[in-house]
Amino acid sequence: MRTIGKKQSAVNRNMCVSCERQLLKRRGGAEVDTSTLFADIRGSTALGERLSPTDFRETLNRYYSVASDVVNEHGGIVDKFVGDELVAAFPPFLGADHARRAVDAATALLRRTGHGDPDGPWVPVGAGVHTGRVWFGTVGEGNHVEITVLGDVVNTTARLASAAESGEVLVTVEAARAAGLDSSLEHRSLELKGKEAPTEVVSVRVGGLQP
Repeated sequence: MRTIGKKQSAVNRNMCVSCERQLLKRRGGAEVDTSTLFADIRGSTALGERLSPTDFRETLNRYYSVASDVVNEHGGIVDKFVGDELVAAFPPFLGADHARRAVDAATALLRRTGHGDPDGPWVPVGAGVHTGRVWFGTVGEGNHVEITVLGDVVNTTARLASAAESGEVLVTVEAARAAGLDSSLEHRSLELKGKEAPTEVVSVRVGGLQP
């Protein structure tokens, strides 16, 4: 396939680059129902202060690698890394159960960063998951065009990740319902920055997700 110009996509190794090239060339997109996952390192400023620049880079690279693997394995796409924050989407064309895949990816990321280990995590991570209608496609003009997801669902997920504690995934009730999470999980009502109404969430911690 490489001889005809096809190779693995950077956003998900199970896809080729043909769809990306078409989207970037034609600069389109659509509104779709999907789930989004944000995850970032807690206390990254303090971490960067303790480590040398080279050690900090190596820690981030390890985190990027683990996060990318987790998203790939659960049928998602890596939208981008913004500093120490992962932005990922689980579009329906990779499976109808996108909410469940997003939650599973979030909890897998916590496990692989050491949450639940006796010695604690090698890097502290908190995450958020939400589901709903987003814009999926290209944005930008001129020489800078990229494929991304946009909308209130994305903004809400970012706020959830910021509010999550180390080792915690905050999942909106909409995403929790779609993912079939245990109704006995802890429920909370959060006042998120920029949101007019409280956001109802459930808290998922490593070891607390039912099979």
